[in-house]
Amino acid sequence: MSDEGNAREKLVEVDNISVQFGKKSRPFTAVDGVSFDIYKGETFGLVGESGSGKTTIGRAIIRVNPISSGEIRFAGKRISGKLSPSEDRQVTKDIQMIFQDPMSSLNERAKVGYIVMEGLYAPGNDCTNEEREQRVIKAMQDVGLPPEFMSRFPHEFSGGQRQRIGIARALVMNPKFIVADEPISALDVSIRAQVLNLLQKLQKEKGLTYLFIAHDLSVVRFICDRIAVIHKGHIVELAESEKLFAHPLHPYTQALLSAISQPDPIAEKNKKLIVYDPSQHHYENDPPVWTEIEDGHFILANQEEIEKYKAEL
Repeated sequence: MSDEGNAREKLVEVDNISVQFGKKSRPFTAVDGVSFDIYKGETFGLVGESGSGKTTIGRAIIRVNPISSGEIRFAGKRISGKLSPSEDRQVTKDIQMIFQDPMSSLNERAKVGYIVMEGLYAPGNDCTNEEREQRVIKAMQDVGLPPEFMSRFPHEFSGGQRQRIGIARALVMNPKFIVADEPISALDVSIRAQVLNLLQKLQKEKGLTYLFIAHDLSVVRFICDRIAVIHKGHIVELAESEKLFAHPLHPYTQALLSAISQPDPIAEKNKKLIVYDPSQHHYENDPPVWTEIEDGHFILANQEEIEKYKAEL
């Protein structure tokens, strides 16, 4: 599932990974044979409903969830499986995560300055106390928070401010790649645009690359360059954002798109909701394969479906 024809630099390569939970005798496969590449400087969206496996993939990339098969590479080097302590420290420095819930992801007993600074105390970060403080002040300023907030506790802040603190905590490590796991879903609608604009601004200023995990397709259309749609541990469609919205081919993608709220009340009232029915696929004798249906547009389909999709383009 890779875009071999693209000359852009691949920063993250997820190659046929599977993630299993539970006992070895009765394992539950949360992610099954997933592959994709993320190019340097882009925002790659991963969307699907709750339980589809998108957060599991994000956590596998940052080495929280071990993978049961396949390989993950960062800047050409394998980062899945067993690594040496120095390699592990480098991965931790290069890859950071912004968590979904700004309320529970911050230590309530610690002051904001320490929360943002904590990663700089890890082995391998040979900073003086003064250097640490300067990096924290810079990270706070980058996300639009004054340095005097460092002496306060998380409960003194709003949800949007707390999420900015979470972003500052990731930025202070000077990462190259950030996994943003539904970073705005717990925020008020009025605050969401501010956080999205902040992420885009930081990306331009610092050359960051994002994996943006979400279930809201209208949000990923705004911020993502390419989008992969995941259903029950399988990626079913991958394309550039506008191409996916203009020509959604897989029935599951069409169902997700049909659920997007319309700003026009009349259009919202008249919109037709599509319900995805997995039984419409006939994969018994003709199993699905990952296919490039048009330039940069990939889909999981069998031969019969591929012919039908080509006719629709």
